[in-house]
Amino acid sequence: MRRLSSRGRVLSTLRRVLWQGLAVALLAGAGAWLLHHTLENMRLRGIQSGFDFITQPAGFSIGESLVPFDSAESYGKAFLVGLGNTLRVAVVGIVLATGLGTLVGVGRLSRNVLVRALCGAYVECFRNVPLLLQLFAWYFVLTEALPPIEQALRPPGGVFLSKNGLQFPIPTFEGGGALAGAGGFWGWDVPQQAGLNVAGGGSVTPEYLTVLLGLTTYSAAFIAEIVRAGIQAVPLGQHEAGAALGLSRVAALRWVVLPQALRVIVPPLTSQSLSLTKNSSLAVAVGYPELVSIAHSSLNQTGRAFECMAIVMAVYLTLSLLTSWCLSAFERRALGGSRR
Repeated sequence: MRRLSSRGRVLSTLRRVLWQGLAVALLAGAGAWLLHHTLENMRLRGIQSGFDFITQPAGFSIGESLVPFDSAESYGKAFLVGLGNTLRVAVVGIVLATGLGTLVGVGRLSRNVLVRALCGAYVECFRNVPLLLQLFAWYFVLTEALPPIEQALRPPGGVFLSKNGLQFPIPTFEGGGALAGAGGFWGWDVPQQAGLNVAGGGSVTPEYLTVLLGLTTYSAAFIAEIVRAGIQAVPLGQHEAGAALGLSRVAALRWVVLPQALRVIVPPLTSQSLSLTKNSSLAVAVGYPELVSIAHSSLNQTGRAFECMAIVMAVYLTLSLLTSWCLSAFERRALGGSRR
């Protein structure tokens, strides 16, 4: 009987593999058929196709980039610059939104009525207004409500905030010696008012600030609810156990409650991080040159709509899978630590 049972399981497994393989083959065949007929119809209508344009000069400039870009450089480099701009806002946005959302989520459970009410109002305001409208509102504030650069706001720390964006101090690593060899830096490059401009330091444009603030504040409202639900999912006895050990409420939350709440928090937090990355495509509405904006400019120049959209889809799919993998790895590590 055991032999028959084992043989039956093997046959059942083989049948499942064969059926799944057949389904994959049919889907691949249907995709190949659609792609062949699409390209053939485009050829008959005189529409150029193919990815050969990637190596051709782009013919347009990019207003903001991490690396210098000239209009004589290729479309391929233009897409890489757009990808860099997307990562620049998405990675920073995920970190800031997670931190802000955690604070607001904890604040929603505060015993202080005012703190609890303010955090609740924040969540209800930001998560119930469409993100695109919030981006337009932030863009108006940063480009119309702020003063010109010669009258820039100057918060403490050598920071300048104006219609031209944000200028801030950055560490300098020039020079040599033992200190530099040890990984330290010599000092700070602090922005200084220079006539009608600000020189030195680092800077970001109003468009970048608009997208970063919009994505951060919007996503933080959803993350706050995730954190609140995760904390409330921890049994009340765990809170009491922390108090019995002599821990303050903050210490008990940090060392007892939050590690257990991660089991509930991390999976939806992964989805929210993916949403933030994909929502960065709305940056095209305020003129920030991220991936979709570069693809739109390339499409207008070359007419290769299918190819440009295929590149964008492939990049966002890859970014989503990488984000999911990183947060899944964090989840396994965090939950492993909480079990110990």
